[in-house]
Amino acid sequence: MGQARKRMSDATEEPPVLYALTHDGLESVAADEIEQDFGGEILKTARGLVVFRVPQLDETVLALRTTEDVFLLAWGSDTLTYRSSDLDLFRQWTARKPDWPTLFRWHHQLRPRKRGKPTFHLVCQMQGEHGYRRMDAAEAMRVGLQHVLPTGWYEVDENAWLEIWLTIHGKMAVCGVRLSDRTMRHRTYKQEHIAASLRPTVAAAMVRLAGLTPGCIALDPMCGAGTLLAETICLARQRRYDPPVQLLGGDIDPQAVFVACQNLSRLGPVGLARWDSRALPLADASVDRLMCNPPFGKQLASPQEVTALYAAAAREWDRVLKPGGRAVFVVMDQQPLVNALRPFHWLLARRLSVRLLGQPCTISVWNKSPYPAFSTSTD
Repeated sequence: MGQARKRMSDATEEPPVLYALTHDGLESVAADEIEQDFGGEILKTARGLVVFRVPQLDETVLALRTTEDVFLLAWGSDTLTYRSSDLDLFRQWTARKPDWPTLFRWHHQLRPRKRGKPTFHLVCQMQGEHGYRRMDAAEAMRVGLQHVLPTGWYEVDENAWLEIWLTIHGKMAVCGVRLSDRTMRHRTYKQEHIAASLRPTVAAAMVRLAGLTPGCIALDPMCGAGTLLAETICLARQRRYDPPVQLLGGDIDPQAVFVACQNLSRLGPVGLARWDSRALPLADASVDRLMCNPPFGKQLASPQEVTALYAAAAREWDRVLKPGGRAVFVVMDQQPLVNALRPFHWLLARRLSVRLLGQPCTISVWNKSPYPAFSTSTD
């Protein structure tokens, strides 16, 4: 009877507050996924961070696709001083603020312990200039946890059962218990890689921004390792689209087509081909959605090459995209893309500033007019 009452109490207990780490600039997309697909309540957003609560906490929260990691919130602050006095706060907040037994219980329910002694790992990440080192902040957290972790648990450097993270970003710090593992950000389907391959969480955000619909035809004309196509399959499957989304993709690099084929073979059928995106073997007005990570920056030797490539490819993008269709791009320099699309009078609907491989980039969403004579400025 006592155990039954405990299970009933657990079932009616209010779910804990969670937070997700995101790619800088994708907080709004991650918040939308949490709200729309998981019925969550957004409590706060900050750079690279979304704080939220879901109606019922279970393993489905680990199916989030636009977030890098998900944590149980222990404590958080956005009033750091950047001075060494922050270290005293890290120690005090870690030791006194959280209800650690409750957080550990929630963690154990979602991440049952395997055989052997319980293991833990402490992680500290820090961005921005502060009056202390990352290792100093990590040590402050460690001291705060001295009387928190049960006797008999031992620390390891990797593959720990339980991880406690301290993330410092400018004047913000957040501490929590990690629920996700590396597969949330790296994906199990991505076994093969190519240089400058798109990060899966960024690809997932672009797919959401594309606004897929049941039965639509989606194209990635420069598919690389196939990450955008893979995330399209995963989102359409998650939403149980009927009829299913039809996928087309290709690349001028035969190695990229081979790698994409290897990655996508684990997920489902995709029409893949080797082609030049400046001369697509597709019929006019034959696709509903276009998503693309065209070469930019160090991938091409000069700005002139970027301009010429985008201009030539844009003519094909406009030809194959249906009137009323939508396209999503990620580029480092937005202006060559704007210039390439200007003759076709597409409407720039949304723009997000992100960082990829340490470089500032832009994700942009474009709508093609359903009317041939439609004209608007894209500056």
